[in-house]
Amino acid sequence: MSLLARVVVDVTGVDKPFDYLIPDALRSDVVVGSRVRVSLHRREVSAWVMAIVEDVDSDVDAKRLLPIIKVTSIGPSPDVVALVEWAAVRWVSRRRPFFVSASPPKRVPRLVASRYGARNRNASTTDNALENEALDALFRAVGGVVQCGPASTHSALLAAATRHGPTLVVVPTVVRARRLAAHCRQLGLTTAVYPDDWVAAASGVDVVVGARSTVWASVAQLASIIVIDEHDDTLQEERAPTWHARDVAIERARQSGIACVLVSPVPTLSARQWAHSVGADVVQAHDATDWPTIRVIDRNIDERWASSLVTSELIELLRDHTKRVVCVLNVKGRARAVACDACRTVARCEACGAAVQQPDEHGLSCPRCAATRPVVCLACGSQKMRSIRIGISRLRDELEAAAGRPVQEIKPTTSAIEPHTSVFVGTEAVLHRIDRADVVVFLDIDAELLAPRFRASEQALSLVAHGARLVTGSSTGGSTG
Repeated sequence: MSLLARVVVDVTGVDKPFDYLIPDALRSDVVVGSRVRVSLHRREVSAWVMAIVEDVDSDVDAKRLLPIIKVTSIGPSPDVVALVEWAAVRWVSRRRPFFVSASPPKRVPRLVASRYGARNRNASTTDNALENEALDALFRAVGGVVQCGPASTHSALLAAATRHGPTLVVVPTVVRARRLAAHCRQLGLTTAVYPDDWVAAASGVDVVVGARSTVWASVAQLASIIVIDEHDDTLQEERAPTWHARDVAIERARQSGIACVLVSPVPTLSARQWAHSVGADVVQAHDATDWPTIRVIDRNIDERWASSLVTSELIELLRDHTKRVVCVLNVKGRARAVACDACRTVARCEACGAAVQQPDEHGLSCPRCAATRPVVCLACGSQKMRSIRIGISRLRDELEAAAGRPVQEIKPTTSAIEPHTSVFVGTEAVLHRIDRADVVVFLDIDAELLAPRFRASEQALSLVAHGARLVTGSSTGGSTG
């Protein structure tokens, strides 16, 4: 009886599995997940082994099948291959994009010796005995949701997780992954950063950490999965298939029978619903209330409301040259709000509450639910509206004039942060480029709260949490307006 390898070829647009004979010389090397070379339409291509089957299970006579040419590299582990099969159905996608995310960046002929640190299963993780027990209970069961502070180091959570075995940690960005890896090493944990340390992760370490693709990492003896900042939209792939690392982590933990813990200062409804559906707990970490001061500035009471977003309170902060200030204005790709010229109330849809637009002088329309109405203010009855519009470049000029010091505009193309500049302005991307601030100001936060998206409020809270991370520990705190 002959053994066959069912493979998925690394060819764009081809998702059909093909069967190939496993030569006797390669039987010990061909396993589920292996990278191999096969002949397809008279050319040699790479492929991933999905399954090992007997010739009687193939729809094609074994005598007509071509043999595998050679094994080129170790590939995803069998549990990751099973996860790829699930994801292909879940996101109605070809398997290749998932296999690419799960594969090593370069050829891996063999694994190395494991590097596990000594585990002290009786060690305390925090001074709070109740929190110690709550965290430990999460990893003994199916997991759950942990609500933490925006600037949490997650030391207690990592210590609790690694006491149960190797842990996979997913964070939104590569920069944060490297910082967390350095922190793990300070805690005495052997750590691999994915995908650079793919071999170490597959061979065996205490913690494997990385950005969203890390959820596909092959981890030896995996005991738990942690998704940090599960509310962050960066965890969702922008290109098709648009998989979300949180959803993949939950399913991988379910298939493997291990704990999955979702961590966030502002847990999403999706996370809470999952926890409720599996009977998991929502644990409050000891630093869950460690937020900076948040001030909401009502621009309606400011005389400069009609012509500028720079309020009197912001001017006062800008003129204090000891303060490092970050200003955020999301104007790119956002709806242009209108407000009543008489009472200054932002015009909202009476059906769904979203901010409405004024496409012409005769009516208002809602970009979320498509409802329309005449140009009438629901608060005072006025028929005159004013568009609230300002660009980043104009805002930078206003901030510079008010501050009396240079202001740097942070763009996607900005290559470096000016060392002597302490005031920055940009879209939400500025929050990813600046590592600390005394004050974070969200100008025109209504544009986020009233955006024509059903998750607008949740995403606005996510922005505030990101800003709070930059200023936590500052005596000034954050400000939104």
